[in-house]
Amino acid sequence: MDLIAWQTNYSTGYVVETLPNGTEPCESWLLLPAENLWPSALRGILYFLAMAYIFIGITIGSDVFMCSIEVITSKKRKVVRWDEERQETVEREVLLWNETIANLTLLALGSSAPEIMLNIIEAVKELGNPPEDGLGPFTIVGSAAFNLLVINAICVASVPSPEIKAVREFGVFVITSLWSMFAYVWMLVVVLWVTPGVIDVWEAWVTLGFTPLLVLTAYAQDSGWWCKRQHSRIHNSEPSIQEDMNVRVIGSPQGRASVLNTRAPTELLALEGRNSHANLRQASEPARFNDRNLNDMDRPSQQGQQPTNALSRARFRHAVVRSMLYQKKAPKPKARFAEVVTKMVSIKALTSPAMRRQLAANDMSGKFTFGTHTYSVLESSGAIEVDVLFHRRRLSKLTLLNSMSKLNLVNKSNNGPNNGPVVNGTTTDSGQSSAPSKQDEAKEDVSVEFETRDGTGKTGKDYTHTQGRLVFKETEYRKKIKIPIINDQQYQSDKDFYVILKSPAPREDAALGDPSVARVTIIDDDKPGNFVFEQPIYYGDSRTFKVTATVLRQNGTDGNTSVEYTTMDGTAKGGPFSSPTLDYISNSGVLYFAHGETSKQISINLNKEKMGHRNFVILLRNPSLGSKIGEPGAAVGFLCKEEEDELAERVANVVPMGDTEEEDTSWGGQFRSAMCLESEEDEDGKKIPPSVGQLIMHFVTFFWKVLFAFIPPRSMLGGWPAFVMSLGFITMLTAFIETLGHLLGCVFGVRTSVTGITIIALGTSVPDTFASRTVAIHDVHADAAIGNVTGSNSVNVFLGLGLPWVISTMYHLINGTQYRVLPGNLRFAVFTFLAVGSLCLLMLFVRRKCFGGELGGKKVPKWISALLMFSFWVVFIVLCSLKAYDLLPF
Repeated sequence: MDLIAWQTNYSTGYVVETLPNGTEPCESWLLLPAENLWPSALRGILYFLAMAYIFIGITIGSDVFMCSIEVITSKKRKVVRWDEERQETVEREVLLWNETIANLTLLALGSSAPEIMLNIIEAVKELGNPPEDGLGPFTIVGSAAFNLLVINAICVASVPSPEIKAVREFGVFVITSLWSMFAYVWMLVVVLWVTPGVIDVWEAWVTLGFTPLLVLTAYAQDSGWWCKRQHSRIHNSEPSIQEDMNVRVIGSPQGRASVLNTRAPTELLALEGRNSHANLRQASEPARFNDRNLNDMDRPSQQGQQPTNALSRARFRHAVVRSMLYQKKAPKPKARFAEVVTKMVSIKALTSPAMRRQLAANDMSGKFTFGTHTYSVLESSGAIEVDVLFHRRRLSKLTLLNSMSKLNLVNKSNNGPNNGPVVNGTTTDSGQSSAPSKQDEAKEDVSVEFETRDGTGKTGKDYTHTQGRLVFKETEYRKKIKIPIINDQQYQSDKDFYVILKSPAPREDAALGDPSVARVTIIDDDKPGNFVFEQPIYYGDSRTFKVTATVLRQNGTDGNTSVEYTTMDGTAKGGPFSSPTLDYISNSGVLYFAHGETSKQISINLNKEKMGHRNFVILLRNPSLGSKIGEPGAAVGFLCKEEEDELAERVANVVPMGDTEEEDTSWGGQFRSAMCLESEEDEDGKKIPPSVGQLIMHFVTFFWKVLFAFIPPRSMLGGWPAFVMSLGFITMLTAFIETLGHLLGCVFGVRTSVTGITIIALGTSVPDTFASRTVAIHDVHADAAIGNVTGSNSVNVFLGLGLPWVISTMYHLINGTQYRVLPGNLRFAVFTFLAVGSLCLLMLFVRRKCFGGELGGKKVPKWISALLMFSFWVVFIVLCSLKAYDLLPF
């Protein structure tokens, strides 16, 4: 075997090493002088241990990073919105960060930062150099395989059985999954198919531009943009009266019929109201339809005005096109056409706005109606006034002049001018009488009866029955009905009752119009209050052997109300009867609060023979109608109070509450927490000394904990300094992982592509692994766990390759050259990843369909799914490695 000598020069000397021909010595800024002369096995072990130690540091750093993410994404802002039901502006708190955007930006960027920085550093380092087999793209593919297969396997297996967690925003997950697959297809398109081995400027910018497009499409799906548009098309198919009227609608009879469950008379009243409304619309429909079509012929359609339905849209379009054709052709009038035009002009004149107003006025003339169909009143207001209108016929100018003359005659002497005889009519200036026309005919006095009818609101309980007759004089057209409302000081649901008009008199001059039935809703404004414990912790009394907890009634004391309570075992054991083996007697019951009563007490009997430092929980539940459980809704009861607790309580009364969280809010607290090993407590509250394993791990992680204590506390400036610095530390440690991976591959002769998809990909994905596992265990849904995986894989390509490609292509564009890359075995690696990745996604979809969720479930199916996903990753690594060494026939 031929050998070749390599000489490395130093400031104080040089080192010569001999290697087989065709191989190069390992080079790195981490190497010590003459380190290549050490035994290869020793160097491999040292590199592996160093990588494991740095992995621990990345794990601790990822924990700090996740805490900063939690602080950032939990920020809220106050928005002011108009509440249609209350008819007032209300202030609400909403999250500042959308969950989908946070997963695809902050969390995905953080988990992809090592790959992004690795590719940027590699691209900058290789500017102007001949193309080499790139480590970055293989790291991207290997990291994607690890994220999708291994992390999903860990997340599936980490959820405790038989708990199942599903993706809440499944549409967003589907979108990000499709993007994650498309990203690697796009990598093939750019590197292998469009311009093989050459990255163009437009390809680099398009790749980078896919990042905001990914976020936008996922956010659109999360916000229901397409569903919302379809929803609007469906519900805008009929015109909305509420858009044109400033009316507060309490509720339609149709929507409340099943809830009210009223008797037959009430149903008849609601049916009568609906029929009267329908009849009125049907009577006016032809005129409105003709007027709409004719007006459409006169003016073009306005932008944004939606048709009522498909049929009216077709008619509108046909009318507009026909009118445009008539204007363009300007044909010679014919006899038939002139006749049609004459009829259209006549119809338009009859359906003009002035004529419609006159017809509508004549249609309502001489009729009694309510001011509106629905009324609402607060229970505490005492009464409601309902308007009754009488629509009098309009008097002509002649009638008005004669009426004024008649009034003047009363105030003048009988010898004055214009003193003509009056004979059942009006007097003219010449003294002649003229009989009133039928249009001006209006009797002096008309009347109508009214009466209240029960709905869900009952007479004598919710309101006072009222009935009578209203008499309208000649000059009156509006009267009010006052109905007393009973305030019972007891919270209940809203109640309805009806007011009807009947028996108009005289029949020849008066009738009932629409609406002749009005619905009145009594809105309950009683506040029964919220139930809370006075304090979250209670201690047993050593004299009475009882734990006494106080329940307060806050934010309202109206009416009689109640709440249930029960006890639940903690470290103390309870039972229904006194026993030497039990710590306390379990208790449950109902607390009844009378009107105005604000507090009650719960007493729990303790076993005086077992007064250790154990605890149980007292829970509030099932409040009566209208009441709520506030905070704290549970309290912890301790059997006794130890001296340490008494001292802590006295200190807590002196020290402000903010100082108790010093470890989270100050650098000093972080350093104390990093350097000190805290002891645990047993069931009796006694201190347990640290175990040998805990002492060893504290010693191993001491450097990393102190190092990350230099990061600003996550409470500072909204968590952003902690986010940035922890990300910087993780990136720095990832650089060590990358270098050690190269050295480990150099020592054992591993190809660059294999190093990228295994060692480097594993090192850069460690933070994402721990983050996803933590989220999978503690989050209610699976979105943040596996949703971050698919989003991170997309960001790896679009940002992790797009940004380095933009830098390199712009550099070569300025120098007039092309940016060339060597794809190597990238084609096979990407195709293999697409195959196993599709199987993994299909398995997740099947698990959702069969088990109700992607993560967790029964032990056997859960572990089978996890092992299959992990085996897919092993197959991917083995096939790509065999291909790298040309051991596959294809």
